[in-house]
Amino acid sequence: MAVVGIDLGTTNSLIACWTDDGPRILPNALGEDLTPSVVSMDGDEVLVGAAALERLVTHPDVTVAAFKGFMGTDRQVRHGRRSFRAEELSALVLSSLKRAAETALGEPITDAIVSVPAYFNDLQRKATLAAARIAGLPVERLINEPTAAALAYGLEAGEEAQFLVFDLGGGTFDVSILDKYDGVMEVRATAGDNRLGGNDFRDLLAEMLLARHDLRHAALSPRDRHRLARLAEELKLGLSRQIETEYAITLGKTDCAGTIRRAEFEEAAQTLLRRLRLPLERAVADSQIHPESIDRVVMVGGATRMPMVRALAARLFGRLPLTHVDPDRVVALGAAVQVGLKARHRALADVVMTDVAPFTLGVAARRSIDSDPVVIPIIERNTVVPVSRAKPFFTLGDDQAEVVVAVFQGEQLKPENNVRLGDLRVAVPPAPAGHEGVDVRFTYDINGILEVQATVLSTGAVGSKVFANGTDLSEAEIAAALDALAHLKLPPIEQEENRVLVARAERVYADLLGQARTVLADAIVLFRRRIADSEPRAAVQARDELRAILDDLDPRPFGTGE
Repeated sequence: MAVVGIDLGTTNSLIACWTDDGPRILPNALGEDLTPSVVSMDGDEVLVGAAALERLVTHPDVTVAAFKGFMGTDRQVRHGRRSFRAEELSALVLSSLKRAAETALGEPITDAIVSVPAYFNDLQRKATLAAARIAGLPVERLINEPTAAALAYGLEAGEEAQFLVFDLGGGTFDVSILDKYDGVMEVRATAGDNRLGGNDFRDLLAEMLLARHDLRHAALSPRDRHRLARLAEELKLGLSRQIETEYAITLGKTDCAGTIRRAEFEEAAQTLLRRLRLPLERAVADSQIHPESIDRVVMVGGATRMPMVRALAARLFGRLPLTHVDPDRVVALGAAVQVGLKARHRALADVVMTDVAPFTLGVAARRSIDSDPVVIPIIERNTVVPVSRAKPFFTLGDDQAEVVVAVFQGEQLKPENNVRLGDLRVAVPPAPAGHEGVDVRFTYDINGILEVQATVLSTGAVGSKVFANGTDLSEAEIAAALDALAHLKLPPIEQEENRVLVARAERVYADLLGQARTVLADAIVLFRRRIADSEPRAAVQARDELRAILDDLDPRPFGTGE
C-alpha cells in the first residue's frame, strides 16, 4: 500500500513518494517527471498530458489547459459534447498520475497529500479535495506549496537559517517566510496572489506582438489564439536565456515576423513586477523579520527562471536568490517529505514542521443596531497553527432569541468581500439588548479544519460546528461526476507514447505547406499502419523514424516551460 505526494500545478503536475533514500519523483507513462496539466477529448477517449498539450493548437475546441485558475468557482468549460467543472478536469489529471504511479510502484495508492497554493481560499481547497475524490484518491491532507518547497529545501540545507520561498508558477504566486532552528521549520508568514503567474507574462508577450502588428485578439480564430500563446511561451523561455529572440508566425492573413528584446519585455512587465512586490512586502511585514535578516531566498516554480523575476528578488533582499533547487520539482519532492513525516519515518524523526493560517478567520457582526455588519477577526492571518482563540459577542435587539455566528475567511472589512464558510446558530434566553451574549471560540488545526464553538454566557449552553476539509459538491454531484468520468477511456499506458507522437505530428502538419507537408502526411500514414500491424520492436523503430522527421521539421518541441 503506497502513500504519495502530488503537486497539482497550473502548467505541469507531478507525483512523488518517500523512500528510505528520501523523496523520489515517479515517472508518468512516458517515463517523464512532468505531466502537462492539459486535457483533450478524442471521441470517448480522454488524453491527458503531453498528447493533450500538442492538441491545444490542432483541436482547441476539445482541449483545455490552465483550469486550476477557476477551481472553487461555478465556471464550466465546454469540452467536446459535454461541460466540465475545474474539479472534473483536475480529477482527470490526478487519475493519470495515479495510474502511472501505481504502475511504477507495483501497488495501489491508499493515501495522498496534495499541494495547493498557500493563498488558496477555503472554496479552492475544497474543490481540490473534490477533484481527488472524483479521481479515486483518498486525501486527508493538503499542504501549502511554499511549505512543501521549504520541506524539500530544508532537508537539503543542514544549517539553521531564516529563508523566504518565492513560488511563481504558471497561474499563482505564493511567498512564505520560514525560520529553521533545532530541527524545527516554522512558517512565520505567507502571502500571495491567486491570479498572477507565468501565464500573465506569456499573455503580455502575446499582447505586445498583436499591438506591434496591429491585430486584435478577439478577431483571431481559436486555432490562431493557441498558436499565438504557444509562440509567446516560446519567446518567454527564449528571453530567459538570451537578450533577444526572433519570431515568425502567420495569424489569419497577416505575416508577423521580427525580434523581441528582453529589455522591452521587461519594461512592459513593470505592472506585473509591482504586483509581485505586494505579497512580498506583506509577508515580510507579517513575519516581523527584517529583510536583511533573511539568509536565503529560494526560487520555486518555472516562471522564476525569468531574469527580471530573479533580479526583483535580488534587489528586494540584497542577495542573489538560490537557483540550484529545481523549481519545477521541489514542491512535489516536499509533498513526499510530508508523506514521510506523516508516516513518522525514522530518517525524519527529528524534523518538526509548523504552518500558519493563510487567511484571517472571523465573524460578521454589527457594532450597533443601525450600523452595517463588518468582519471581526478571531484568528488573524499568519497565526501559527494549531491555534484556539475566542471573543465575546452580545445581542443587539431586545428579546433576541438567537445569535447567528456567520463565519468568514478573508482580509476585507465588508463580509460580502470575503469567503463565507457557513453559519452556526445558537439559542439565547430573551433579554434586553446587550444582556445576553456568547463566547465564540475558533479552533483551527494544521489540516485546515476549523471548529467553531459558541458558549451562551448566562447558561453555559454550547453549540458547535466543524468546518472540515470536505467538498462543496453534494454526494449526488460527486456520484454524477464519477459516473460521467467512468464512461471516458484513458488510452492504454503502452499506447501513450504513440498518441503523443501522433498529436505532435498533426500539430506540425497543420503548420506546414508544400512538399514538407506531403512528406509528413505520408510518414503519419505509414506510422499508423506500422504500429497497428507490427511487433513491439518494429513499433519502437517506427516511433524513432517519425520522431526524427519531426525533429527536423519542428526543432523546438513545445512543453518545457513552467
